[in-house]
Amino acid sequence: MPKTILHARPVPQRTCVGCGTVRPKREMVRVIRTPEGSVVADPTGKMSGRGAYLCREASCWKAGLAKGRLERALKTPVSRADLDALSDFASSLGLVVATA
Repeated sequence: MPKTILHARPVPQRTCVGCGTVRPKREMVRVIRTPEGSVVADPTGKMSGRGAYLCREASCWKAGLAKGRLERALKTPVSRADLDALSDFASSLGLVVATA
């Protein structure tokens, strides 16, 4: 009788653009640049587009949105309307993020 060896699947890791911490992909929020050029949050992680990840912490969202780190990671400018929508999404997660 042959022995079967089970291999554990590696957990995907991603780097937060706000703080630079490497964490499991499931613990982070994906933000994407859509093919149309807008920037939106992708809570499912399955939308098409260039993605960047942020921790579920207010300090990471503030750094990512305010310091231009998200723009650099997505290689596109983020409009004021997109920043407001991302701030609203962060507040729905229970985070307090104010964009200037």
